[in-house]
Amino acid sequence: MNRQNRILFVVIGIFAALVAARAFVGDGMGRIYSELDSKEFVKVQIPILDQGTIGDDTGDESAAEAGMEEVWVPAQSDDGREFRNADSPLESWNVRTKVPAREYFAGDNPAISLDWVRTIGLWSAALFTLAIFSFLYRDNPVYKVAESVVVGVSAGYWMVVGFWDMIVPNLLGKLVPGLVQATFLPGLTQLDPHWGYLIPAAFGILLLMRLSPKGQSLSLWTLAFIVGTTAAIRMVGYIEGDFLSQVNATVVPIYQEIQNADGTVNGYSTFWASVRQLTLLIGVLACLTYFFFSVEHKGAVGKVAKLGIWFLMITFGAAFGFTVMGRIALLAARFEFLFIDWLWLIDPAGDRVVASTAMLMGG
Repeated sequence: MNRQNRILFVVIGIFAALVAARAFVGDGMGRIYSELDSKEFVKVQIPILDQGTIGDDTGDESAAEAGMEEVWVPAQSDDGREFRNADSPLESWNVRTKVPAREYFAGDNPAISLDWVRTIGLWSAALFTLAIFSFLYRDNPVYKVAESVVVGVSAGYWMVVGFWDMIVPNLLGKLVPGLVQATFLPGLTQLDPHWGYLIPAAFGILLLMRLSPKGQSLSLWTLAFIVGTTAAIRMVGYIEGDFLSQVNATVVPIYQEIQNADGTVNGYSTFWASVRQLTLLIGVLACLTYFFFSVEHKGAVGKVAKLGIWFLMITFGAAFGFTVMGRIALLAARFEFLFIDWLWLIDPAGDRVVASTAMLMGG
């Protein structure tokens, strides 16, 4: 065993010992509590009111019944108590609602208990987070396992989401709506088939030919259609959102008059708004000059082009800083998850009783 492996095992051992001590000292750590609640729904027949009779020539303001409608309503609701009878179908099930740990510590509600499913999920998320963080030391088997699991679970999740959110309602629901309503989507109301959706179905089948060694060329038709359509849609979006907005922001007057509520000119706001507009105009012209290669960048043109480089670098730096801050925010969120939800070291929302420092030290 080399020196790096020894250091890794020592660090893992120390961390495991600290986690074990934290789990059995004070109020523990990494537990989720939930309250058991029972839900009951009853199927009743509710009269449908004919709104067309309200305010008619007879002066009768009451609504007449236009028929009966079968609906599922909560058993303890007003409609459930009024319209149910002995033969009304009743469905009930139990649900567990997550509650703060302090409600369990209070001991006032016997329906609150440890939620093993959510707790196992919490520990799994924490351990996988630490496994991903282990890459900061070096590439290791723990990180590779976590990476493979995350990629596999993500791919499987989005495949299921794509099937139920796209293929079932937008393809099968258009081609065989009756079958989809009877099996998958009972709330589907449009039952007329649209045979035009056979075209995207054919494109989808051709795309799957990518998996066949002999049929890969057929998938190129679908890929070409996807790439071409996406490029055209994105081009229109970029032209409207970036290019035209940039042109509109450039051609407005440099002098930007800002008025107060009483109609007088606000000199301070007007000055800085005009400076902002002038800076925008200079930046656009300088950047365009930098990318204009028909004239050699010497003399005045070279100085303007150099100014354009400064504008470009500031823009790229701001964009990079924004991206880094976004990643830092994700990192901070993971640390909050570890220290708040898993280790119970901090409790900013007061959701539980946190063990004191004396408890952690064994005092």
